Amino acid sequence: MYHIERAIFDIRRGLPVVVKAGDQQLLVQALEGIESVNELARLSGSRPSLVLTRHRLESMGVSITADAAYLPLAAQVDERALYALAVAQVEQYDSPALLSGLQPAGMGERGAVALMRRALLIPAALIAVVSGSAADDIAQRLATGELLEVDASDAEACLAGAPGMLKRVSEARIPLEDAVDSRFVLFREPDGLREHVAVVIGRPEAHNEAVPLRMHSACLTGDLFGSLRCDCGEQLRNAVADIEAMGGGVLLYLAQEGRGIGLANKLRAYTLQDGGLDTVDADQVLGFGDDERDYAVAVDMLHALDISRVQLLTNNPLKMRALREGGIKVVARQALYGRLNDHNHRYLNAKATRAGHFLEDVLSNQR
Repeated sequence: MYHIERAIFDIRRGLPVVVKAGDQQLLVQALEGIESVNELARLSGSRPSLVLTRHRLESMGVSITADAAYLPLAAQVDERALYALAVAQVEQYDSPALLSGLQPAGMGERGAVALMRRALLIPAALIAVVSGSAADDIAQRLATGELLEVDASDAEACLAGAPGMLKRVSEARIPLEDAVDSRFVLFREPDGLREHVAVVIGRPEAHNEAVPLRMHSACLTGDLFGSLRCDCGEQLRNAVADIEAMGGGVLLYLAQEGRGIGLANKLRAYTLQDGGLDTVDADQVLGFGDDERDYAVAVDMLHALDISRVQLLTNNPLKMRALREGGIKVVARQALYGRLNDHNHRYLNAKATRAGHFLEDVLSNQR
């Protein structure tokens, strides 16, 4: 765990790390913020490749069965063009021809992309095989701590976090406008990157059948600033009021901005949406799937709060499935809506038609 934590820290700082896959060592660096591909080539002694996810490639018209693939780069490559290859809309290119050298990703390449996703960066990685001529230099850098080596299997598994290792850190009474008797309980993931809050409203233990529960993914733009592009802020406030009216319950405020892609990538997706894409297609262009969230952390929080039966306030069938798979009994579901407006209509429609959210009532009533 320690090595993966440090690797994520180094990756976010723009530093390379070594990913070991069998007898092969890969020098891995984030595409985001890279200044020179040639420096990675010099350090590794071989020509770098670019690893792209299946979702990114599908947005470019290339279908693969593997989760990712890598593209060997030409001897001379412009960093700006490389960045565009990873995140821009590419209808103007002949994508199949451009990507004709693609190779299916192995464990090392998959581990490299997993590190980027866990670090909340663009899910594209630059990799270079450490050549025999560079092996002694890399070994010396590893010995002095200048570089860090992680196993590819550990890197690939880092996306799952550390189930069962969530730490309950602190708590305090926080009276809310719509729920005066509320208590915030903060949980921290082992790698320190994410902190989640359980808002305990009233006395959840008084519910014999099922505890009212809302699982709410953080949305800085909607929750804090009242963005009209989504309904998140209204859903958050409505959930607090509903739980209070139901006699108490729990709201889990999860650090999973932008359906798990992070704030930076969410803003990139918004820019793509301004160009005409819906929310699902915009995420795919950036290399992400329909929903990158993992609700195992929510299950851990509920176990820590001694809650096993819930009445879930949600429109999302994936949340119901995730809780049930985690051993939480979903006794009932209650819809939770925000208001439809000219700015969020396309977003809500995409959630209903592309992601299967239960939004028929709100969409049909306000057309």
